[in-house]
Amino acid sequence: MIKLSATFGRLRRLALAAILPLGLLALAACESDDELVYDERPVEELYNQALDLMLNGDYQASANLFDEVERQHPYSQWASKAQVMAAFAHYQRNAYDDSINSLDRFIQLHPGNRDIEYAYYLRALSYYEQISDVGRDQGMTQRALEALDELVRRFPESRYARDASLKIDLARDHLAGKHMEIGRFYQNQNEFLGAINRFRLVIDQYQTTTHVPEALHRLVECYLSLGINEEAKSTAAVLGHNFPGSDWYSDSYALLVDADLEPAVNEDSWIANTWDSVF
Repeated sequence: MIKLSATFGRLRRLALAAILPLGLLALAACESDDELVYDERPVEELYNQALDLMLNGDYQASANLFDEVERQHPYSQWASKAQVMAAFAHYQRNAYDDSINSLDRFIQLHPGNRDIEYAYYLRALSYYEQISDVGRDQGMTQRALEALDELVRRFPESRYARDASLKIDLARDHLAGKHMEIGRFYQNQNEFLGAINRFRLVIDQYQTTTHVPEALHRLVECYLSLGINEEAKSTAAVLGHNFPGSDWYSDSYALLVDADLEPAVNEDSWIANTWDSVF
């Protein structure tokens, strides 16, 4: 996944807006190469150093220091900002679970905060970045879709809603691809009923995705293999009406011709009722 450059710019502006004109201070002394000394210090000093670490790409140390802002000064105006910044630092180092945990806590504690929309967006991105290829379990894709849906539902006018909507389409396409993979596996095993169930699910629930033309063609293949000719003809008719120039329709049409059949809609077919907008 490619992270949006606007994400970093947004957080940088968020952080800089909160900084007093003190300048960035020196880094804390270290007990070792891996451990920062967290003594009791002014909140501005901690925050500025955490930001300095972030701008220099040391995201782990930055997240640790932002957490220290919240620990030492939990009731300051800096504490809530530090929570979001720590989550972003985790996100930048691909520690998505840590980012999600920080954002869940922020959302629970600060539902009315001015940065709440961004918190929902960054949490959705943290799920989205973990989407795996269709050959693997798609639980994370489902969680990403739910998080993106929640953002759009809660904040439809948000500056993040458009990007979230685009990612929703991509996530849905990914889920449809998983069902297609399973359906093709069943079909190759001659388990045509199992294959039909998967391909129908793509038609029923993911009708706007890129996988629909193939799903319709695979249904034609499966119906013909089972001798269910009326469903094969109706499905091919829907495929031809909606995707007349596609290779999938050409292949389906050739299969029907070989079986001395023609695409034709049977009004009692499930596909005619499911795809009622085409007739």
